[in-house]
Amino acid sequence: MSERKPLLGVDQSVSQRAWRDRLDIEGAAQAMALAQGHGLSDILARVLVGRGVTMETVEDWLDPSLRNLMPDPDVLTDMQPAVARLAQAAQKGETVAVFGDYDVDGATATALLANFLNACGCNTIIHIPDRIFEGYGPNSDAIASLHARGATLLVTVDCGTTSFEPLAAARLLGLDAIVLDHHQAPEVLPEAVAIVNPNRQDDLSQLGYLCAAGVVFMTLVGLNRALRDSGFWTAQYPAPALLSDLDLVALGTVADVVPLIGLNRAFVTRGLQVMKARGRIGLTALMDAAGAHGPARPYHLGFLVGPRINAGGRIGDAALGARLLMTDDPVEAGRVAAELDRLNRERQAIEVATLEEADAMASQCGDEAVLMVGSDAWHPGVVGLVASRLKDRYRRPAFAISFTGDIGTGSGRSIAGVDLGRAVRAAVETGLLVKGGGHAMAAGLTVERGKLESLRAYLSEALGADVTRARAEEALRIDGMLTATAAQAALVKDVERAGPFGTGNSEPIFAFADQRMIDVGEVGQGHIRVRTIGLDGGRLQAIAFRAAASPLGQALLAGRGTAMHLAGTLSIDHWGGQERVQLRILDAAPAGRRQA
Repeated sequence: MSERKPLLGVDQSVSQRAWRDRLDIEGAAQAMALAQGHGLSDILARVLVGRGVTMETVEDWLDPSLRNLMPDPDVLTDMQPAVARLAQAAQKGETVAVFGDYDVDGATATALLANFLNACGCNTIIHIPDRIFEGYGPNSDAIASLHARGATLLVTVDCGTTSFEPLAAARLLGLDAIVLDHHQAPEVLPEAVAIVNPNRQDDLSQLGYLCAAGVVFMTLVGLNRALRDSGFWTAQYPAPALLSDLDLVALGTVADVVPLIGLNRAFVTRGLQVMKARGRIGLTALMDAAGAHGPARPYHLGFLVGPRINAGGRIGDAALGARLLMTDDPVEAGRVAAELDRLNRERQAIEVATLEEADAMASQCGDEAVLMVGSDAWHPGVVGLVASRLKDRYRRPAFAISFTGDIGTGSGRSIAGVDLGRAVRAAVETGLLVKGGGHAMAAGLTVERGKLESLRAYLSEALGADVTRARAEEALRIDGMLTATAAQAALVKDVERAGPFGTGNSEPIFAFADQRMIDVGEVGQGHIRVRTIGLDGGRLQAIAFRAAASPLGQALLAGRGTAMHLAGTLSIDHWGGQERVQLRILDAAPAGRRQA
């Protein structure tokens, strides 16, 4: 069957994409039936059907509850030996080393586990590796240091699945090891007491979409049950309220960009409710420092809070985020939050300079299926961000690599339909990489300078067909047409019932036809602010983030006084106690109706 006609006749927008209605005729009929059968608005029903929701699944989608969506933790392979060893540590009051990753998921997973074990009476030592000097995952020197400090149990969170040598070193020291991870796993695994990872090849839980914080939470549910059954908890020493920790699970889930489907939807929905109480001192301090106004939303976690925690791991003290999420001292929380905010501003400046150089290199790569750029001058803490920007700009997988001598460490980001993690693991097996791994949309690697060109050729060959297919199928999928007058807070709140939105549950995109651009200008760090008036007289406040140098930004600036079709997502901006609907512009096209 041929592709449906472009919406509003836009077959090539300013971003070189066609606009398509997300629903075909059959989908539109299903949306009408869903609206009538469940008393939903037409626009909400269209959004839901566009995400695969049916008459039978709509209730769980609109009200994702842990009671309905969370399975028994024992469905995860190795959960029982992991819980048994952790219960033993709790009962004996052992010293437990928690070794986490330096990103948000690692920080939240570390804080979750350490806080619970502290409540059990354990002495916990947390270690977050330095990105530059230690790199990703556990290392033998750090493990030896943790053992010397009295640790009898090592738990790695958000890492460890492929750490053969470090876990072997732990075993030689007599240090038991448990891995709680979610990264893609090889067929052969390191030796450990337990490796709990829903992406193990022998795991049948179908929970591979969980982040590390989600895996840790499920482990704590199992541990809490085991301790309760053994009579560990008493009236004097009650069990921690695990549901109050879902704010951390939500933060890790959103920031790690894992799919917001199934159990993850319940984690994030309930976690956002927990955040409203502002009970976690460190998280509250960071949200205030980040200017996250109004009720917590996934946007706040992914674009305001998450980058600030990551800034510690990128260019500062990697453990700052985990310590902030664990502290109950308001003064310390304020100090650490301010430091993370400062580091984030410094990170932004470094990123801007690096991206300018990387973009110049990428522009010389022609039609290569996979972009790969690198430099000796780049800070390794921003290469993942640069790769993400290049991926968005050139609409193909991209790697950015920081070299020190003959060794480069880099990060890659992919486009939908192209599994980057699998290709990187295959490159490790062929000897092209020192090490590497990740998941479909993101991967990390370590490469020898002399093998860079061979790696570039290998990845382009391995992923070329997938990239070509993904780009050919790419179009901006529109959930509905709206007028400016209809874009009211009540409509936005109604649509938000289909959330939380993110990977796997994309934020709805709406098209606004024939918007006269009455005011357009650059604001902040390359953002384009727009005010429009539609044919119905309704007015829109809109913004295109970081768009000034892009074709979209240039088209908007040049379009002042003309009519354009706009497409983007709607949100409610909370400022000064007022609610204001704002359109985040993702794409635009000339409307053909010019104004004097």
